[in-house]
Amino acid sequence: MSIRPIKRLIKSKPTLEGAGVHLRRAFGFGNTSDFDPFLLLDDFRNDVPEDYLAGFPWHPHRGIETITYVLAGTVDHGDSMGNSGSIAAGDVQWMTAGSGIIHQEMPKGDQAGRMHGFQLWANLPSSLKMAPPRYQEVKAQDIPIATDDDGTQARVVSGSFWGTVGPVDQIAADPIYLDVSVPPGKSKTLPVETTRHAFAYVFAGAGKFCNASGPLAVPTEAVKWADTTPPTEADNRSLVLFDRGDEVVVRAGEDGIRFLLVSGKPLEEPVAWYGPIVMNTQEQLRQAFEELREGTFLKSEREDKGIERRRAS
Repeated sequence: MSIRPIKRLIKSKPTLEGAGVHLRRAFGFGNTSDFDPFLLLDDFRNDVPEDYLAGFPWHPHRGIETITYVLAGTVDHGDSMGNSGSIAAGDVQWMTAGSGIIHQEMPKGDQAGRMHGFQLWANLPSSLKMAPPRYQEVKAQDIPIATDDDGTQARVVSGSFWGTVGPVDQIAADPIYLDVSVPPGKSKTLPVETTRHAFAYVFAGAGKFCNASGPLAVPTEAVKWADTTPPTEADNRSLVLFDRGDEVVVRAGEDGIRFLLVSGKPLEEPVAWYGPIVMNTQEQLRQAFEELREGTFLKSEREDKGIERRRAS
């Protein structure tokens, strides 16, 4: 067995998206080959309604999958296929955009004004970029929890972990998506197949992952140039990118630690990416935006009917 060393420790950075939603981006855009098959991770935890209520009005996607995991509040959604609904605390929506979809996501806070959650983008292989779009929506009660003897828990959204299989299936990158909680002071070894790219994103508590034992023990990216206190552990809003190995080791701090642990099989394909559309070549990207302008972006009869219903409402 070999422990995965840390390749980089990154603090998520503030950004604006949609119609003016304040969020934190852990990674995305630029060179994301170290995260392949994943493209982007946004942390949209926010307690100020004015900073998120404008939401993400109607916009297109093609060539990717978006995975939305809500911790608090709700996200109302609608799309060009006529689907609509809400994702609430603990729920997951896994949307395969495939050949193209137009949708909107409008966050609403809970009674305390909290809107907490994450959105992860996963790339689709070239063979599936023009596949029909589809959804997998999973309610909180349907996501199984694997529990170890020391109290460590893992909500298994997709893939198999400790003999527990997540409800999201038939995903090209064969991802394993976990929400892991380790009790205070406990050390835990978590299996991750060697062939996968893997990362952790801490969103509660703090802890040390394998060789991250002191300041600048691993390559670390600051949020801004004036930051003069390198981290000694991975705490809230820390992204940990792992190198090769077949297990991840974490030691929880005095308040425990909770983090997403995500891994997937790299596609190792060229990426042509602009905004919400990800293809393999610049020509495919140009064609997608031309189709958007000409009104031929949507490929299924069901989507055309969904657009008609949306326009009529």
